[in-house]
Amino acid sequence: MTLDLTQSQDIFRRAQDLIPGGVNSPVRAYRSVGGTPPHMKRGEGALVWDEDGNEFVDLVLSYGPLILGHGNEEVKQALHEAVETGTTFGAPTRAELRIAERIVERVPSVEMVRLVNSGTEATLSVARLARAATGRNALVKFNGCYHGHGDSYLVKAGSGVLTLGAPDSPGVPAALAQLSLVADYNDAAEIEALFEARGAEIAGVIVEPVAGNMGLVPPDPGYLELLRRLCDAQGALLIFDEVMTGFRVAAGGYQETCGVMPDLTCMGKVIGGGLPIGAYGGRKDLMQHIAPAGTVYQAGTLSGNPLAVAGGDKTLEVLGRPGVYEGLEDASRTLAEGLEELCRKHGRPGRVQRMGSMLCLYLTDQPVRNLDDVTATDREGWTRFFHAMLEQGVHLPPSPYEAWFLSTRHDGAILDRILSAADRALA
Repeated sequence: MTLDLTQSQDIFRRAQDLIPGGVNSPVRAYRSVGGTPPHMKRGEGALVWDEDGNEFVDLVLSYGPLILGHGNEEVKQALHEAVETGTTFGAPTRAELRIAERIVERVPSVEMVRLVNSGTEATLSVARLARAATGRNALVKFNGCYHGHGDSYLVKAGSGVLTLGAPDSPGVPAALAQLSLVADYNDAAEIEALFEARGAEIAGVIVEPVAGNMGLVPPDPGYLELLRRLCDAQGALLIFDEVMTGFRVAAGGYQETCGVMPDLTCMGKVIGGGLPIGAYGGRKDLMQHIAPAGTVYQAGTLSGNPLAVAGGDKTLEVLGRPGVYEGLEDASRTLAEGLEELCRKHGRPGRVQRMGSMLCLYLTDQPVRNLDDVTATDREGWTRFFHAMLEQGVHLPPSPYEAWFLSTRHDGAILDRILSAADRALA
């Protein structure tokens, strides 16, 4: 079987004359796996269709936001109503208060929240806030964790940047990069040594509590607790980047699951219901530094956009109903166990790491704890698997460094389709 991608090939060829690399986000260009990216035209539930009419089961889900699947009827209705009343005002609205109330109610550490337009904008904002609140300049990040394309974070970053083989981006001033201290994720000795050497300079530690930009790498037992203790001892702030995990792995994000409370939290993806949004929040005494309550400046013309807020508020409402997260957990566990069983059946190394409705298949028999472990997996074999799955009608993220996502629409029949495709692909 060979996919007909005639229309996608034509669009991609023409786009490369007008858009850098032909895409508006690098991983979409398929540089790490080769071939032409299918250009999507329509989505419904767990399925998407491209410009050539090919149907795929979608495990990308826009990299996480579509936890209710494509075209959820309640979300669409909320968006229609928002369009009728106004798409943007540049003025406060009741809807902003409503979604803020939902976020503060559900995320354990968040007492106050500011809405922005993307996850990157949220992480940029918390960097400024942490530096202002502590009077220090250095930020600690972890090799393989990705916090958007802000200058402070493009230092040995993962995800799309690493996929393209450029861990450090040109255009990031060396002087600014020197204020970003990088440690290996899950290496307790290294972060302890870093704090011992530079603790008095550290404004904050930003971490994906579950790393989703090198596949899916959970924290070692006690690791987040260690970060909390080190920050407390040195007067630094602990920042969780829950742009991926927030409202996806649990109703209150991963911090609800692990019980470790950060000082600040970045959010995005799910809270927009498929529309562009971001947010950051935390302790009230910290958030009151933000203008106009305080002097740390951050603003945005479209922050709190009525469409994004309407989509996100309805999504959070649906997620708050009984049984939703239990259903996501059951489906994700079934898929993870089925993939590992198929790897054993075909005599291939395979390990699925999962947290809630996020997961990743690594072609290895070894635990994956950090970026070095990820790069040691069989990437060539993964590329072959990716294309075989695409031919079988399953749309995976085009990089071994990206997590897969499930939605409430990935029911038993859809899971059977995925596993049947994987059976053929692994064969």
